[in-house]
Amino acid sequence: MSGTLSSHILDTHLGKPAADIAVTLHRVSASGEPSLLANGITNADGRVTTDGWVFNPEIDIAEYHLDIGRYTLTFDTQAYFDTQKLTVFYPQVVIDFMIQDNGHYHVPLLLSAHGYGTYRGS
Repeated sequence: MSGTLSSHILDTHLGKPAADIAVTLHRVSASGEPSLLANGITNADGRVTTDGWVFNPEIDIAEYHLDIGRYTLTFDTQAYFDTQKLTVFYPQVVIDFMIQDNGHYHVPLLLSAHGYGTYRGS
């Protein structure tokens, strides 16, 4: 059983998608140890879609499946706001979430230099 994952970022300060933000995806083991699965960069629409991930070449292809379990998405917000010459309060945003079934999981991030919000999207 495996799910699929996408994400997008809306810069609520500018009211537009946040492009060129580095994103990493980790699987978290039962003992709490993270292992890197993939990296991505948000596109012009602020999205990292299922086909936009670059998977870690050091892991077996079978490990790319998002089985039921715990994962994290980490967004490099510092570099994004540095390009806008804005002081950022959260230099990175880590979203810790659970895959519960083989459905599609969409994890949006609403972002500003001094706050953020997230939810399970569709």
